[in-house]
Amino acid sequence: MESWAAELASGRADAAWDLFLDRYRRLIFAAIRHYAQDYDDVMDIFARVCEALREDDLARLRCYAEQPFHGARFSTWLVTVVRHLTIDWFRHRNGRRRLSTLADGLPSLRRRIFELVYFERRSTIEAYELIRTHDAPDLPFGRFLSELGETHKAVTAGRRGRVLRELGPPPSPEPARPITGATAERRDRLQHALESLGTEDRRAVELYVMEGRPAGEVARLLDMPNTKALYNRVYRVLGVLRARFEQAGIGAGDL
Repeated sequence: MESWAAELASGRADAAWDLFLDRYRRLIFAAIRHYAQDYDDVMDIFARVCEALREDDLARLRCYAEQPFHGARFSTWLVTVVRHLTIDWFRHRNGRRRLSTLADGLPSLRRRIFELVYFERRSTIEAYELIRTHDAPDLPFGRFLSELGETHKAVTAGRRGRVLRELGPPPSPEPARPITGATAERRDRLQHALESLGTEDRRAVELYVMEGRPAGEVARLLDMPNTKALYNRVYRVLGVLRARFEQAGIGAGDL
């Protein structure tokens, strides 16, 4: 256990903060400078990061320290947190209207994708489900991915390109694979298993497992009473999915 975490566990938040900042100040500045070069911007963002990390007696740091297991090293987790806070700072500073001008010339579908992904911070799957439900019920998922990629290319050009690339990462292209009868059937069963999850179960897995957000943050987003409730839900859902995949003949290598 790191010294700052030990102090935090002992209830000495101020001492924990001093130890934490002494060790990770350089890393925080390095993460900020990846997105901002102006000295005043860097210092303002650093102040915002410190403010956010100190909120509620170091709640974010406490959430990480109290997790029974960690999907990433603390330094990796910290850089991710700083990245999100930096992006939020730019978004609030520039304002929605300024950034929205980038989408003025886009077709209606791409403008909708821009709104959902860049401003509402929806995941790819969630954005697709919302568009299919409210805007384009017959939109194939493959075409949606293509439109998402084109939207990303259109709005990441120019001076704010780096920040916008982080606000809405493009879909990762997958190598083309020949589709046989067996793989098509396995793919259909996999899709069915995922779609069979309730909205809350799917969001819990998506936020905590796939996006790697802190347990405390996910619990708050999903209105859960505590992190234990989140752990219980995620473990239960993963167990259900694992059983369904095995019944469908889908092994770890197939995923």
